[in-house]
Amino acid sequence: MSDLSATDDLFFDRTGLDKPRAEALVAETLHACDDGELFLEYCQSESLTFDDGRLKNASFDTSQGFGLRAVSGETTGYAHSSEISEAAIKRAGETVKTVHRGKGDAFADPPPSTNLRLYDDLNPLGEIAFAEKVKLLAKIDAYARAKDSRVKQVMASLAGEWQAVRIIRPDGSHASDIRPLVRLSVSITAGKGKHMEQGSYGSGGRHGFAHWFEGDNWKHSVDEALRQALVNLDSVPAPAGEMTVVLGPGWPGILLHEAIGHGLEGDFNRKKTAAFSGLLGQRIAAKGVTVVDDGTLENRRGSLTIDDEGTPAQNTMLIEDGILKGYMQDRMNARLMGVAPTGNGRRQSHGHVPMPRMTNTYMLNGDHDPAEIIGSVNKGLYAVNFGGGSVDITSGKFVFSASEAYLIEDGKIGPAVKGATLIGNGPDVLTKVSMIGNDMKLDNGVGTCGKDGQHVPVGVGQPSLKIDGLTVGGTDT
Repeated sequence: MSDLSATDDLFFDRTGLDKPRAEALVAETLHACDDGELFLEYCQSESLTFDDGRLKNASFDTSQGFGLRAVSGETTGYAHSSEISEAAIKRAGETVKTVHRGKGDAFADPPPSTNLRLYDDLNPLGEIAFAEKVKLLAKIDAYARAKDSRVKQVMASLAGEWQAVRIIRPDGSHASDIRPLVRLSVSITAGKGKHMEQGSYGSGGRHGFAHWFEGDNWKHSVDEALRQALVNLDSVPAPAGEMTVVLGPGWPGILLHEAIGHGLEGDFNRKKTAAFSGLLGQRIAAKGVTVVDDGTLENRRGSLTIDDEGTPAQNTMLIEDGILKGYMQDRMNARLMGVAPTGNGRRQSHGHVPMPRMTNTYMLNGDHDPAEIIGSVNKGLYAVNFGGGSVDITSGKFVFSASEAYLIEDGKIGPAVKGATLIGNGPDVLTKVSMIGNDMKLDNGVGTCGKDGQHVPVGVGQPSLKIDGLTVGGTDT
């Protein structure tokens, strides 16, 4: 957890808000509730986009504000403002008091404190001069165009933010965190005659921009985006029908995240609206399938020293050897379900209430070599990267489009295909996993998850997986 003094100047010295008065207002407002807090936020963000050989967009924004939450039973009162002042907090307090129980029972215990530090407090936005960032994006553009004559368009962007949060509870306890977050994205369009295809690659995490200015670290992003564009340029129509599908390691874990992960969040299961509701302790997946949500990985995009309620991040076992072991919990749903919070209470900003959200969700290694998995398939699909997708939380049904995929023919990787979509439902897919690779890796730090209109950074990962009998929607029928 960040040193509290590091955020004093942002939330008290700079704004003129008196710390003892803020603590007193929180105590007075929330004393008759079950739970709640004052969430203070200060955030700086920067974005640069280089497109068609020139700097197309650049922005630098600063935002601040607070959210005051009162929780009584299953009811939440929430008020927020971009003005951090005693008067604004008083007005918010009058609003959230409407959910008071009026019983005066004991308020929920505060989260435990932590000395965990998963990332530095540095502000990445001031680490590298603006002009140097523009030069790097121009270098990326020139490098991509010089690398292959089929390159028709290059778009590159750098984005970063520096978020400071402070949480004050009615007992006077404080928790704070300072969170850096950066990302480099490259998209390349390649053409052959009138035929155009696109490839993209991004990387990032909770660190500074300096990584891409050290040597030629930025080149990997360009090389990979170009490789994908050229692969797609030579692709053939994807087949359709039920077949064996092999998922590659890393980013294909986004399917796991969407089709399975959301169904393991506490709110859906407390309300019994998820496909996995009421199944704790039961087998929901094939043997060998072990899935965790781990917010404690250093410098990862989805990691948090503390969540947005002040609970320290942790590594939560969700599925162990195919058995459902637990759900991801914020404080309210954990209390109502009679379990402990897991450090998954997250919110997009001070203008949003916290809810159970994933951090870094991934499947652990199995014991099969990836080549062995491919070699075991007579005819099927090898999906390496995914684009968009959607899932119905209640049923677990999903549809995902593969942005890079190949045919598997006689145990060997064949030609690239385009237009492949994977169709199924999460609970069913888990039971069809027949081989798990020993090559687990995490994504490159680009994931963003949406839920109820809120978006937060997340991580995904998995080893190679063989799934028997998955429906593939294609263009070659």
